[in-house]
Amino acid sequence: MDFRPLLISLQTATAAIVFTFFLGILAARWVVNLRQKALKTIIDGLFTLPLILPPTVAGFVLLFLFGTQGPIGGALLELFAVRLVFSWPATVLAAVVISFPLMYRAARGAFEQVDESLVLAARTLGLGEWRIFWHVTLPTTLPGVLAGAVLAFARGLGEFGATIMIAGNIAGQTRTLPLAVYAATMSGDMGLAAAYVAIMVVMALVIIWAMNYFAARGRRG
Repeated sequence: MDFRPLLISLQTATAAIVFTFFLGILAARWVVNLRQKALKTIIDGLFTLPLILPPTVAGFVLLFLFGTQGPIGGALLELFAVRLVFSWPATVLAAVVISFPLMYRAARGAFEQVDESLVLAARTLGLGEWRIFWHVTLPTTLPGVLAGAVLAFARGLGEFGATIMIAGNIAGQTRTLPLAVYAATMSGDMGLAAAYVAIMVVMALVIIWAMNYFAARGRRG
């Protein structure tokens, strides 16, 4: 069995969650603090959109933007000689875009449950908004935020549609576990496909346990 798809999947999901974790937290904090209801609804819809759209649609948008003829991909190629599409960083980009809504919505839900009296007490003590966020809001909501991070990691690990659109299915470079299952099935090697599926099922069960663990800690908190 070729274990490179497993390694690529773990590398991709790990790199993606680093970006998704902080982007999701910052985006959730921004949306929660917005006072304009109409703007809040629009921004929330845009941040959640990749969760609703088929992954292939999100992949098409990424390919349009980051392809060699796209506005961002063309600029990267011309200015820095960087070709993003059909490379390993493209798998990370796809995983970030697809998993971001899960992290964002989990963080937003957790932030909205914070006891406002704690925030008011911190303000009366003279703490600034960012210090309140990092020292009061985030520690209070950490179990819920971590549960969202685990779920986002799992989504990045299992990403298929957007990945195959922008990164392709290149053995040893962009072929993640879901793509390896697809490739093995298309070649008629059902035993290899079943082995990859078994690995993904075990990983999914571990992730579900971790998500439930953090969620239970949040409820106890």
